[in-house]
Amino acid sequence: MLKPGIARILSLLVVAGCILPAGGRLSAQTETLPVMPLPAHVVAGQGQFVIDGSFNLALHGYTEPRLERARTRFLMRLSRETGIPLWREAQFNQAHFIVETGGASKPVQQLGEDESYHLEISSAQVRLTAPNPLGVLHGLQTFLQLVRITPQGFSVPAVTIDDQPRFPWRGLMIDSSRHFMPIPTIERTLDGMEAAKLNVLHWHISDDQGFRAESLKFPLLQKDGSDGLYYTQDQIGEVINYARDRGIRVVPEFDMPCHTQSWLVGYPKLAAGPGPYHIATHMGVHDAAMDPTKESTYKFIDTFIGEMAELFPDTYFHIGGDECNGKEWNSNPQIQSYMHAHGIASNAALQAYFTARVQKLVARHHKIMEGWDEVLQPGTPKDVVIQSWRGQASLAEAARQGNRGILSTGYYIDLNQPAGEHYLVDPLGGDAASLTPEQKKLVLGGEATMWAEYVSPENIDSRIWPRTLAIAERLWSPQDVRDVGSMYKRLAIVAQKLESCGIDPRAETDAMLQRMSGNGDPEALKVLAAVVEPPEGYTRNDHTNFNTFTPLNRLVDAVPPESVTGREFQQLAEAIASGQASQQQWQQARRWLTLWRDNDARLQPLLSKSSITEELIPVSHNLKEVAVIGLQALDALENHGSIAADQRERDLKTVQAAAKQQATLLDAVAPSVELLVQATKSE
Repeated sequence: MLKPGIARILSLLVVAGCILPAGGRLSAQTETLPVMPLPAHVVAGQGQFVIDGSFNLALHGYTEPRLERARTRFLMRLSRETGIPLWREAQFNQAHFIVETGGASKPVQQLGEDESYHLEISSAQVRLTAPNPLGVLHGLQTFLQLVRITPQGFSVPAVTIDDQPRFPWRGLMIDSSRHFMPIPTIERTLDGMEAAKLNVLHWHISDDQGFRAESLKFPLLQKDGSDGLYYTQDQIGEVINYARDRGIRVVPEFDMPCHTQSWLVGYPKLAAGPGPYHIATHMGVHDAAMDPTKESTYKFIDTFIGEMAELFPDTYFHIGGDECNGKEWNSNPQIQSYMHAHGIASNAALQAYFTARVQKLVARHHKIMEGWDEVLQPGTPKDVVIQSWRGQASLAEAARQGNRGILSTGYYIDLNQPAGEHYLVDPLGGDAASLTPEQKKLVLGGEATMWAEYVSPENIDSRIWPRTLAIAERLWSPQDVRDVGSMYKRLAIVAQKLESCGIDPRAETDAMLQRMSGNGDPEALKVLAAVVEPPEGYTRNDHTNFNTFTPLNRLVDAVPPESVTGREFQQLAEAIASGQASQQQWQQARRWLTLWRDNDARLQPLLSKSSITEELIPVSHNLKEVAVIGLQALDALENHGSIAADQRERDLKTVQAAAKQQATLLDAVAPSVELLVQATKSE
């Protein structure tokens, strides 16, 4: 009997049609290979390479301990997926998987290193060649994604792949300040990043809600600014080594001159305001800011950057620089006097003065400064890298000014947008499309951003994965790979593969539902959870009362950002409303609507047992009402009938009301039922 996960992958492969025809060529138009990111060039061969107990992998050419560890990790993952103890048996077998590495990569991984690889799979052997270990790491991940179950057992289709990334900077930002993320969470995320071929962990370590890195020079930073939750320097070193083993750079961010309230708890002399300061517990933009007019501020920053530059070997050092509201600067007479005496006309100009001073300090410690949009000013040095949260127009402005940049607008995965929206955002789209060829070279890539206002170590996996795979493909694959339907089919398959990395968002959700309900198998609650979503953007209706101590234990925290069932039902509704639906689609729509109609009777008696689930009583009732209206609309459409005008109007108002946020959730079914009602005729 197949494992449930393997059976699920096999069914997805069949549904998606992700089997390449022998001799076929994968182009940007066909997009049928079940991997993410989609490789640059693929040619299908004849047959398949079978994986059984005789499997082994050998390293030829250049070798190093990192490659040996990659081999071990590869065999362990392959063993978990196939159930074959390859990690134990491989050492006794002749190798039919040969890895040929041309030479070493840089001792400290650098932006723009060659990450290409050539993977050739036949029925007899596998050959993976790459100029350096980075390409080998990527090629191994592609092979793992290609593993499938067939009547002959586990195998990989015969195929030849030549692959390299489109952009050299493909990142994921993790915010460890607002909610602290333990080391196992960070390392598990790095495992997922390796699978997705992302190569930069942007580690947001300090903000108003916590300073999370140990400083030996300024120990009050973590002692007074962290509530005891911080990373020791040894732990940071372990994460950096863990990331390097997976071809990932680690770029730290220490936000300044604002978002610094946690700094000022232990070192109030840095502050522009009178204090006293406390670790922030609420989210949003706070007034706390450093004093840019004191020389002692720059002496402190110089010593601090020097210490962190030794700890973090990467060439790039992020100083934040965003969202300074200037209130403390405005109310400080000494700062106002300084600005007047030095001809500094505005707070933006004062921040530009601060940034220029800090950039020199970063450069003095042999690092390249990176900052958010606000760092870009007419005189910003050309080697400063701009991270854009404002959009392609801001990114294009940086490039026209001669600065390199990366895009994060459109990749804010904390905003609960669907993968399809992220997928269609391109670093060279929008205003950036009008850049000259030379200016386009200054656009380095992009980063997904996992801000942590509403995430905890328990639910962060479901917030990052699998949607970040869509962003990873946008940053790796050719620009004309844009078929959203193909992306979603492959996303469903590759998401299953993440389980062998220890990433299983569905299990995460199930565990939270079990705890909420006190039931080991809360089937009725799962039905409801499958068709609701958190609201998009920063529109949670509990936002005003939310703080860092608020438990993230409600249904809004348990469900993934995008309802797969809701999206699939929308496709059914669109097909039915347009008259293009098959009989199977009609039947599936009716089965789902019947399930949702009847689920309320099963769920209601359980919801009142807990204050956590009590808020879901109207949510479940509304789903029932929407389903009833959907079934009536199906009857009318299927029988070519009509609905009384007044009833149709009431139905539309009901589903529109149900679509509004309730219990901090959105009904993912209601808009599709509205579409069905709109398609009916009125008497």
